Amino acid sequence: MKTTDARKRAILESFCNGLIVSCQVQKDDPIYTEDMVVKMAEAAKWAGAVGIRANTPEQIRAIKAKVDLPMIGLYKIWHEDTDVFITPTLKAVQEVWEAGAEIIALDCTDQITHEGRPAWELLPVVKREFPEAIVFADISNYEEAKRAVALGADLVGPTLYGYTKETAHIESPDLREFARMCRDLGDEAYFVMEGHIYSPEDAIKCLYLGAHTVVVGSAITRPHLTAKRFVDLMGGYRDNWRDAEKKKH
Repeated sequence: MKTTDARKRAILESFCNGLIVSCQVQKDDPIYTEDMVVKMAEAAKWAGAVGIRANTPEQIRAIKAKVDLPMIGLYKIWHEDTDVFITPTLKAVQEVWEAGAEIIALDCTDQITHEGRPAWELLPVVKREFPEAIVFADISNYEEAKRAVALGADLVGPTLYGYTKETAHIESPDLREFARMCRDLGDEAYFVMEGHIYSPEDAIKCLYLGAHTVVVGSAITRPHLTAKRFVDLMGGYRDNWRDAEKKKH
């Protein structure tokens, strides 16, 4: 069931048919500077974006100090023994929340975390420990979406489609599967299209299929990856740009 909390509902409804821009930069990215994510977020607001998605408490704080838009916050933490890296622990959730994010993004897939549990098990814990937070479940398939909705996720999106072992070979979004999620589960949670969206036309398709909002990152805020996609295709797919996108930092 969609939240009846008036504050949460107002934030979520403000996203309707709008663009959320993922403003993220890693220290080993060629575009990294201290204020890069703030400039990304300021540009997104200028363009009319309805929200920001950002990584790490430090970058979330920097953006919130300058840009007055709702924030989807996450904390990427990599370990060699797992592919779970999006806000994988309750401590990470707390740091994201204290940094000012209204919305907490979590890995809610079946993947096993560094601590040896299924990633989705954190979702009900976050709902209990941080009842004022809006929870965004990052999933990779229909069954994970269905479970996330049952566990009370407010927002659900296929962010991790292409990042699990079963979907690692994928470059394009599975629009048919996303449409099925929206049809079957859209009355119970807000569905977000995130991942593999590279043009306004792609975003419009997703709205037509039932997305409440669309998150776009690399195509807008990571020009080095956009350039690498061109080089990859023009070079005959000899060097997979997705390897650079998915690398651990």
